[in-house]
Amino acid sequence: MTAALSPANRTVASTRVDRVASGYMKTRAAILVRTGAPAPYAESRPLEIADVDLSPPGPGEVLIKMKAAGLCHSDLSVIDGNRPRPLPMVLGHEGAGVVEEIGAGVTDLIVGDHVVTAFVPSCGTCQPCHSGRPALCEPGLVANTAGTLLGGSRRLRRHELELNHHLGVSAFAEYATVSRNSLVKVDRSLGFAEAAVFGCAVITGTGAVINTADLPRERTVAVIGLGGVGLAALLGARLREATTLIAIDLSESKLAMARNLGATHTFNAADPECADKVRSLTKGGVEFAFEMAGVVKAMELAYRITRRGGTTVTAGLAHPQAMFSIPQVGIVAEERTIKGSYLGSCVPSRDIPRYIEWYQEGKLPVDKLLSETLALDEINAGFDRLARGETLRQTLTL
Repeated sequence: MTAALSPANRTVASTRVDRVASGYMKTRAAILVRTGAPAPYAESRPLEIADVDLSPPGPGEVLIKMKAAGLCHSDLSVIDGNRPRPLPMVLGHEGAGVVEEIGAGVTDLIVGDHVVTAFVPSCGTCQPCHSGRPALCEPGLVANTAGTLLGGSRRLRRHELELNHHLGVSAFAEYATVSRNSLVKVDRSLGFAEAAVFGCAVITGTGAVINTADLPRERTVAVIGLGGVGLAALLGARLREATTLIAIDLSESKLAMARNLGATHTFNAADPECADKVRSLTKGGVEFAFEMAGVVKAMELAYRITRRGGTTVTAGLAHPQAMFSIPQVGIVAEERTIKGSYLGSCVPSRDIPRYIEWYQEGKLPVDKLLSETLALDEINAGFDRLARGETLRQTLTL
């Protein structure tokens, strides 16, 4: 059964479907055609900007006009080959846009609604979803690994060749057809660039603090890795009134940014005495350490600076073959806790609106994480800056 639409909404939807007699519409998109291309990407151009064919939404799906999309290390890890995905693929998973057309069975959105994408679609029926852990949705994992939407379909083509979807979203495009289960409706007054960052950086970083760690107030905290996700974690720890809030990174400019965002102390991870200095400052280590860099050395540092009885949380996606080893006796004798965090252990439909509310109240100033804005044609150069660690959250305006 198709969703009920007002006459105005029917007009918009019908115009979109009728643009191409075949049922497809044309949209410009950034297509990853190969992995492992040499840097600089501005020259090797692993992402091709081209017109592609986009199918209208099927049952349970929605067509959105993308307005903004963030460049994230999760995209970069596909480009450089550290995170294998089926190719060719339209990349991008952190996005915000406007509903253009609604597929059959979607009754809780209307044309014109503003939405943020969630990079794990939640089926709502598997065991993890029933347990309140949609980040671990089993059909969502299968679809994301295969490069399809939640229902198993692909809605993108180029020269009759099917293109894969990145994490059910493919936000690096003017338009996207996505599962309804990959979208969260948000306040229309929110700017699109700000809205997009809630779809990954904020729910991953702030969510790791609020949900995964359930950080109590007034604790000692360290954040290792100060990209968009790490700084969002820093903001979450500040929200929970961390008494000592330590920021650690290799970049002095990011350490300066962390101080501006509320870090009480900063340390350069390249300092061979970094761990000893943190442990001395905190008289034995922090109660909670958050690893956000996605590299083993950062995880080792996070574990070393966590005090006895403390908790080490990692939300950084390391290379699939990277191994982290620790003395097992320490977990027992020191009652240590190590926790993984994916999607910030969030329920996106619950957490994205409440994090946005905190932002609007001035409690979570995530707009300070935004750096450059780019056009779609500048995307390869944008990933060069991200790979060199020269930027925070670059945003495509689409």
